[in-house]
Amino acid sequence: MNIEKKYNQGVVIPVSEAVLLPGMTHILRLNRFSEKEIENLSNDETVNVAVPLKQNFNQNNLKEEDFYRIGVSFEINKIQKMGRGYQIEILALDRVEIKSMNFEEALISAEFEFASDIVDITEKNQEEMVSYIKRITREISENFKGSEDFIESVEEQQDLNKIIGLLAPFMPLSNEEKYDLIETQSLKARGLKFMDYLLKQKEHIKLQLEMAQKFTEKANKNYRESVLREQLKTIQNELNEGKEAKKDKDYYKKIEEAQMPDEARETALEELEKLQNQSPNSSEYNVIRNYLELLIQLPWKRNEGKTVDLEGARSILNQQHYGLQKVKDRIIQHLAVMQLKKDKKGSILLLVGPPGVGKTSLGKSIAEALNRKYIRLSLGGVRDEAEIRGHRRTYVGAMPGRIIQSIKKAGVTNPVMVLDEVDKLSSSYNGDPASALLEVLDPEQNDTFTDHYLDLPYDLSDVFFIATANSLDTIPRPLLDRMEVIQISSYTMNEKFHIGKKYLIPEVLEEHGLADTQLVIEDEGLRRIISEYTLEAGVRGLKKQLATLARVAAEKIVANKVDLPFKITAEELDDILGRKISSHDKAQKDNAPGVVTGLAWTAVGGEILFIEATDMPGNGQVILTGQLGDVMKESARISLSLLKSRLPVNAMNFKERDLHIHVPSGSVHKDGPSAGITLFTALASLVTGIKIDSKLAMTGEITLRGAVLPIGGLKEKLIAAQRAGIRKALIPKDNVIDLKDVPEEVKEQITIIPVETVEDVLKETLGITLPKIERVFNPKNFIEGTFSTNEA
Repeated sequence: MNIEKKYNQGVVIPVSEAVLLPGMTHILRLNRFSEKEIENLSNDETVNVAVPLKQNFNQNNLKEEDFYRIGVSFEINKIQKMGRGYQIEILALDRVEIKSMNFEEALISAEFEFASDIVDITEKNQEEMVSYIKRITREISENFKGSEDFIESVEEQQDLNKIIGLLAPFMPLSNEEKYDLIETQSLKARGLKFMDYLLKQKEHIKLQLEMAQKFTEKANKNYRESVLREQLKTIQNELNEGKEAKKDKDYYKKIEEAQMPDEARETALEELEKLQNQSPNSSEYNVIRNYLELLIQLPWKRNEGKTVDLEGARSILNQQHYGLQKVKDRIIQHLAVMQLKKDKKGSILLLVGPPGVGKTSLGKSIAEALNRKYIRLSLGGVRDEAEIRGHRRTYVGAMPGRIIQSIKKAGVTNPVMVLDEVDKLSSSYNGDPASALLEVLDPEQNDTFTDHYLDLPYDLSDVFFIATANSLDTIPRPLLDRMEVIQISSYTMNEKFHIGKKYLIPEVLEEHGLADTQLVIEDEGLRRIISEYTLEAGVRGLKKQLATLARVAAEKIVANKVDLPFKITAEELDDILGRKISSHDKAQKDNAPGVVTGLAWTAVGGEILFIEATDMPGNGQVILTGQLGDVMKESARISLSLLKSRLPVNAMNFKERDLHIHVPSGSVHKDGPSAGITLFTALASLVTGIKIDSKLAMTGEITLRGAVLPIGGLKEKLIAAQRAGIRKALIPKDNVIDLKDVPEEVKEQITIIPVETVEDVLKETLGITLPKIERVFNPKNFIEGTFSTNEA
């Protein structure tokens, strides 16, 4: 090597998991060096540098960023040939700072500068520091057997760097802490840092020994109690009082295996002690035994969160449910958040929609997608709080609530629990079960849910709760606030066709023992069943009608009355299913003046609604019939007042005429503000004598100043309009944003017109262009008792 570069360039040897300081001796094992390279290392002209690694400890494909920047130069004292390499004993000389590194195959070289220790401490202080380190080491070593040889080797060291290098490998120091000792140039600072690490190690060992001693005392106490219990059983057997005790299960062992929390375990042991002191003939014996059985069988250990395959979950949802794309996206998003945050609280969904749209089956699909146990609780008609919270054990026949019973049945702490028909809970003198659910469905409280029978806090935070409901109206507001609402609307005709063809027909055939080669339902026949025999929001009625066809086909096939496959066409439905079902209104061929088609929302989907108005001689009375609620009655009064203010003064003498407004289906209660423009249009049609197009329907709330306000349930209303044969619909302008949720097939078949004021409504329905009216009072005429109206 060039002599000029002797002190700024050298060969780098990687060092891992070691502290190399000036003056130390250390053993290095080199497996990748040849005999010639080892000889070059021991050459006096070669400067060797040992540099610690901060990553890539297998030393394969090393890069410059894998090394720390501070190392030591060294000389080789001894070389020994090993099986697959060499073992060399080195003496660390000076600290060096690496400037750059060069990698050539197995050989690594570096440019460096010397950075020797700063000796800022006197020899006397060094001796005191070394003496203190030895004393602390002796105190630590006294707790371990066989440490005499190690203490002897420590006592022989007099150099501060050497004693640090000797002790550091035996201390639980991180790589960063070890490198911190190497990097520190001040000898004094290095010694103080190491003494600080040593004192922390001493305190840690002391704490571990104290904990081990307490654990040993506790184990001895438990062993003593176990021996005494066995002796007690033996005495009872000798006294002929232990015959039934022989039949008892080993509760103590099961309690230990149940992995209960400390509070539950202590309670279980107390109850076990009571049980052992009770006579089998005692009335308390079976009560205690049943309680112990519940504690043992309940799952207490939390399950580790499993990775959720989002694509697999989406595939399962698509396989088992047609459409519902927005709902599926919400569920997948919820699962993604659960995957990112393993301990996510608040996994509580509320699926709201008409009957038969697949709310309960969606919960089952979610359980399958998460690979969790599935539990279903039907809450419809539950009116006893004890159904949720259980009974106190003081009552005869007491039992835990259905929540705890379901967890016990599932055997895991993280099932998917479907709370079906949560909107049909009812309260009575037995309590309010909806209020009892507040703690169950509150993410901030359900980790300590307390059942009256269990009387111990139980963690429900891992349970994925999915509630279902047909309507939000009957759910108490505090309970509703605890759940994330996902709306599921009614199916369109096209969606029902695909659901029937892909899911319902194969399912019905399997249930009736038929194959697709024996019974074939043609597409037109299926469409006719949907449109004329199953007018509903969901598909339950469709499945019932398909089951009727399957039963008829099964009879004919068994009796050999038909050739296979037996095909059912649209023309044969009248003979098999009988007369058509007409539970939904259809658009009329013609509407008389005063009759207008409106759109309404119900818990089972949308409906069209006819508003009928007529007049007769009278004294200005307004009659409202058809089971109308207060809000709808107010809309009628607003419509009449608005109409009077918009008509020419002498168009109609309202004081001499009575008005009668009727909404058919008088046995059904109707309420809500969304019939406002429908009522206004019906009165305007009656007064002007102009007929309204029977294929036109409308919905919107009306104000006294003539503004049309937004309404809810637009998707269901437009689906009902399409089903009823409506071709044109008026909606509030503010509801245009909701059209993105309406199926494309509905928007293609219906012309949707947004309206903002009653003037827009009159223009679209009656063809009347009416400017806005300002009422101006002439002060002179007002004083004389008259006023004039000017049209602006």
